[in-house]
Amino acid sequence: MANTLLSVENLSSGLTDKPILSNINLKINPGETHVLLGPNGAGKSTLGNTLMGHPSYKVSDGKIFFNDEDITNISTDKRAKLGMFMTFQNPIEIPGISVAKFIRSAYEQCSGKKMNVFSFRKMLEEKMQLLEMNTSYADRDLNNGFSGGEKKKAEILQMLVLEPKLAILDETDSGLDVDAVRIVSKGIEEYQKKDNGALLIITHSTKILESLKVGHVHVLVKGKFVDEGGPELIEEINNNGFIKYGPLSDKASGAN
Repeated sequence: MANTLLSVENLSSGLTDKPILSNINLKINPGETHVLLGPNGAGKSTLGNTLMGHPSYKVSDGKIFFNDEDITNISTDKRAKLGMFMTFQNPIEIPGISVAKFIRSAYEQCSGKKMNVFSFRKMLEEKMQLLEMNTSYADRDLNNGFSGGEKKKAEILQMLVLEPKLAILDETDSGLDVDAVRIVSKGIEEYQKKDNGALLIITHSTKILESLKVGHVHVLVKGKFVDEGGPELIEEINNNGFIKYGPLSDKASGAN
């Protein structure tokens, strides 16, 4: 595991009373971009949430290692401080806390570094301009009254400022129009320029992947990995869907 950033070994997890994932094995090295594809209900978001330590998802078997440290049972905030980051399908609104204050606090907590307000604001606005965000959004309450596209941009903004070692992007393209997908993809491309920054992109679509450099593709169906390959697998699924993998969902599973 010497050069492995994330190692998932024989992982089974789910909600407290509902198994979802079974025997998942995954290795991600620094600088790699992995894509997790699968139909709705396959368990993709469950895997992302389990990796980040969401308290609603319980590991029933297996281990998760990050930089050779067993993180299977540590809290989400500790995982964030180790260098893990995750975006969400439906980012929540946080009234009373501005975008700038939220991201600055997260930056200081995760990096352990203090940055003066002027320097931080300059860095933040540079990243906002890259994402074609009006800089006035920095002073608005986080996600409060934001459109779907602005919420997703705000999450990519957090990623660009925090520069995590591993970013897990959960359905970042969900509900976005063509222009918003283009801008979000631009932000992800910028992150890919970071030395050794790794990505796990979770999606059931392929449009956000068109301009990105992808090295590894994993297909998840009914809580299990059913196929793995390189970028060519994206094109195959884009053309033919997931039908070759058989029945695509289990209504009783509750997976997402």
